[in-house]
Amino acid sequence: MDRRFLLTFLFCSLLWVFFWEVRWKKGKESQIEEWIQGHSLSKFKHLFEDVQTLEELSLSVLTRLEGVVKEKRLWRDIAEAHVQLLRDLAFQEWLCSQSLEHYYLTLKALGCMNLDDLAQFDSQLQLSLAAWGYYYEDYIKLSAGVKVLQASRESRDQDYEIQLVHSLAERRLKEKWSVAGALLFGCTLALCFLIRDLMFYVIGGITVSIIAFVFTIKFLCELAARVVSFLQNDDPGRRGDRSIYDYVRGNYLDPRSCKVSWDWTDPQEVGQTMSFRVQLFYKNGQPFPAHRPVGLRVNITHIELSLDIPVTQEVLREPESNVVKVAFTVRKAGRYEVAVKLGGLNVAYSPYYKIFQPGTVVPSKTKIAYHFSTLVLVYGQQHTLQIEPRDEYGNPTSNSTSLLDEANYSINITSLGTVDEDSLEEYYSQSVSSNKPLCQILMKITLSKKGCFRARISYNDLPLSNGEFDIIVLSENEKNCVEKNVSTPGVSIYFEAYLYGTGNYSNYTNWSWQLPASALISPQRRPSMGDEEDEHDSPVEGQPEKVKKPKKVYCYISPKQLSVKEFYLKIIPWRLFTFRVCPGTKFTYYGPDPVHKFLTLVVDDGIQPPVELSCKDRNIMAATFIRFLHKNIGGSETFQDKVSFFQSELRHIHSKRPRTKTCLKITRHAILDSSLKATRNFSVSDWSKNFEVVFQDEEALDWGGPRREWFELICKTLFDTNNQLFTRFSDNNQGLVHPNADRPPHLRLKMYEFAGRVVGKCLYESALGGAYKQLVRARFTRSFLAQIIGLRMNYKYFETDDQEFYKTKVCFILNNDVSEMDLVFAEEKYSKAGQLEKVVELISGGALIAVNNENKMHYLNLLAQYRLASQVRDEVEHFLKGLNELVPENLLAIFDENELELLMCGTGDINVQDFKAHAVIVGGSWHFREKVMKWFWAVVSSFTQEELARLLQFTTGSSQLPPGGFNTLCPSFQIIAAPTHSTLPTAHTCFNQLCLPTYDSYEELHKMLKLAISEGSEGFGML
Repeated sequence: MDRRFLLTFLFCSLLWVFFWEVRWKKGKESQIEEWIQGHSLSKFKHLFEDVQTLEELSLSVLTRLEGVVKEKRLWRDIAEAHVQLLRDLAFQEWLCSQSLEHYYLTLKALGCMNLDDLAQFDSQLQLSLAAWGYYYEDYIKLSAGVKVLQASRESRDQDYEIQLVHSLAERRLKEKWSVAGALLFGCTLALCFLIRDLMFYVIGGITVSIIAFVFTIKFLCELAARVVSFLQNDDPGRRGDRSIYDYVRGNYLDPRSCKVSWDWTDPQEVGQTMSFRVQLFYKNGQPFPAHRPVGLRVNITHIELSLDIPVTQEVLREPESNVVKVAFTVRKAGRYEVAVKLGGLNVAYSPYYKIFQPGTVVPSKTKIAYHFSTLVLVYGQQHTLQIEPRDEYGNPTSNSTSLLDEANYSINITSLGTVDEDSLEEYYSQSVSSNKPLCQILMKITLSKKGCFRARISYNDLPLSNGEFDIIVLSENEKNCVEKNVSTPGVSIYFEAYLYGTGNYSNYTNWSWQLPASALISPQRRPSMGDEEDEHDSPVEGQPEKVKKPKKVYCYISPKQLSVKEFYLKIIPWRLFTFRVCPGTKFTYYGPDPVHKFLTLVVDDGIQPPVELSCKDRNIMAATFIRFLHKNIGGSETFQDKVSFFQSELRHIHSKRPRTKTCLKITRHAILDSSLKATRNFSVSDWSKNFEVVFQDEEALDWGGPRREWFELICKTLFDTNNQLFTRFSDNNQGLVHPNADRPPHLRLKMYEFAGRVVGKCLYESALGGAYKQLVRARFTRSFLAQIIGLRMNYKYFETDDQEFYKTKVCFILNNDVSEMDLVFAEEKYSKAGQLEKVVELISGGALIAVNNENKMHYLNLLAQYRLASQVRDEVEHFLKGLNELVPENLLAIFDENELELLMCGTGDINVQDFKAHAVIVGGSWHFREKVMKWFWAVVSSFTQEELARLLQFTTGSSQLPPGGFNTLCPSFQIIAAPTHSTLPTAHTCFNQLCLPTYDSYEELHKMLKLAISEGSEGFGML
């Protein structure tokens, strides 16, 4: 009787366990069925046949429906329902983790539906809950938990909720099987103690143990299957086909079992295509077919520069290959992180760290730091040259500082007519050493002979990029004389010299004609000196003058210019030539002249005919000029050093003026008129102040954004050819703008002064640095830029500024015989109707002077002077008047035309890779960072330069970048994850921030971004 009762009890217990499991499954299936039907997904029910719990459904619903649901509206509803489900399950799990699950229904009744609502839960409601019959300890738990939620509310996102759902699913499965295991264990104990028969004891114990083992294995396999499938992002269609025994046998892709092999040995140089192989394996060690989708992701990042390197992945073609080949190329030396992941899990020992060394020294990339084209030294004194070795990609080369590499650097010094070449080696010595911390080569040279020399520094017999330069070697007394000249510039510094003509001059250049004296002086920038105010300039003559024999002249040198004068009757000065003290004025040194046996010097600025002078104190005169030049450009001839000096001097000039705020009230639709009205009574001090711009009928605090937009709009209006203040020589929209010689009468010259002040203001603001940087939104002609820095015109400017005229007329004259063309030194001017209005003589009596093959170069230069400069003399003078009020002309003169454009306008080409490398991503969920940002960069990569400029203008308020590109943009370009979905992007131009919402597809992001930059690139009313 007792035995039958016990057997019946055991059988009923097992039936209860199985009944409890079936009921649990039915309950979960009903929940899943209810959710699917409630969201009109019944036709997709077959995709969720293997899903057993609502928690598991929440983790896989989007993945399984992706690519199946085509309707955007239905997909949006599913995504919203999925978010609500995640939040509800996460809410339950959080309550369970705090042992407060009995509050769930009560909190729901009070309107607390998710963790966000709970974080805002009022303390009075918490007390109410505690008073409704619950323990006071519950109130303490709830209060502490709510405080934690409030503190971490901003940092939580959907990933946090997914983690809670993972925990809930795992916990409930454990609870289920722990109950079943407890029942089974109890039954086993009952059998062990109550069954007295040994045979029944053995059989019953083994039976129950087998049943418990089967259930436990089934639970572990199911849990492993769900977790691994979710992490690996397997094909949804294959999940139902996978057997639980696949996981028991290890027949699934395991990231830790995979291997990575490298196709190179460390260390490796930059610039080469590198590759490595990822071998995929099942957990049991069998090869995994690489052609199946596995979600392999490879990220290679420069650790110091945070620079991502693009990679390519290729599955090798062998049958059933389990190898994926990854290739990439790096050009920046340094330490890289190589992260290889499968489904978010690191492969093998990922991430890996690899160091790429710089390449070998490339002479064309290697430079001498802080260097000049002419050095002034004292004989017998040592001078050190700092050489910065670089590889092909500009990386400082570490191997160049080894003792073996130092022998590859050499210097060759040749005399410029003062010392015999055979004995020159006796007069100079050299030594080479290395400075490893700075990665420099130090070359020390000593010359023990006065004179002028030409030096050439080579690496393996190839010259460095700036390795050829002149050296003037002075005695100690000559050096003191030069220092005295430089330290007392107010005193007349002059040198007696002889001006040579065609005979000896032809030995050095092919110029035979020299312009009349006044024609050599730019009409916009007539040089002046304190001791030259009363001098007379020679009159304009009809033809160029040949210098038939040497004439005695005087060379006056000041910090700004070198003037060559001749005195008539020994009392009347006539200025013959004037050269600016700037990098564009070059000296060439030769030996003694044949008549006076003085050392010879040829002065050439590339604009005027070169001038040949012989002077007794030639070396002192040249050294004085060079020392003034070094002071003018700040101690270095490199562009970046000149920019630093320019900005430092500009800040110093305006340092005594107050940098207070001044308000400008601007009307957007009348930007030019309202800006002229707002600044009409401004002094130079007012222009130096910090502008605070307020656009009428727009609410925006000016933290920099409205001010930058005002600069953008006013430059766009001033230099827009539709306003006729400036014009183009061609109809091409990308043409360069030039002052308009045929401007309408209502456009007064005062507007050019205003344009000059705006450009000067931009340069001054950029000198302040940081968020004050402003760029001039215009592309000026090279001839106009040349006039800004005081250069005279020549025919070569036609090639860039007026290409059609250059191709048709200029090239024809240059390449053909002009003796039969009936050309004269005059230009005919026609009206728009094609009628001849007047004939302008390029020189006095030019209508009667024929152009021949000997003087055609002179004719073309005069033609360029008239067409590019003389016609717009008044406009340029007024522009310079406004510009020089804020930026002195001597500071502008240290740049050439190309450098001046780069200084004012920045880089014109927007590089997407540079953009991506320096953009800062802030916030965002996994979906935003891994999907939306990939779509964003794909969209940006497809943009034209105009669209990129619009995007830049939409985000920063300016369509151009500073000279250093995105790297020097301050603040950095930021992309912030907006808390919205499928809406237009917005921007904070004051902080260079683009607020990018979350989107569901590439097409949607493309549409919204293009709409925003095309329709919302102006104004501050979008937020």
